[in-house]
Amino acid sequence: MRIYLALIVFAITIYAIRVAPFLFLRKPIQSRFIRSFLFYVPYVTLAVMTFPAILTATGNLYAGVLALLVGVVVSWIFGDLFVVALSTCFAAILGGIIF
Repeated sequence: MRIYLALIVFAITIYAIRVAPFLFLRKPIQSRFIRSFLFYVPYVTLAVMTFPAILTATGNLYAGVLALLVGVVVSWIFGDLFVVALSTCFAAILGGIIF
């Protein structure tokens, strides 16, 4: 019985979160601060979810940090996703061998 109650509470919570913007935001948002804040929410959410995975994916923290640093530098210089993915994979493998 407790499982069904928990599922109902979860469903109501998720539904309320998805419906709340439609109920409370009938006009376009005029505040530049709030609009810019909402613009960056998906990027921050993705970064928060992937950052711990980058560090712990190899099982070696030093190899993960090396791959992260290589990924940041290569993405800053080249910006190509395929090149960044290849270089970070290579860095993680190399870091696993060295460390």
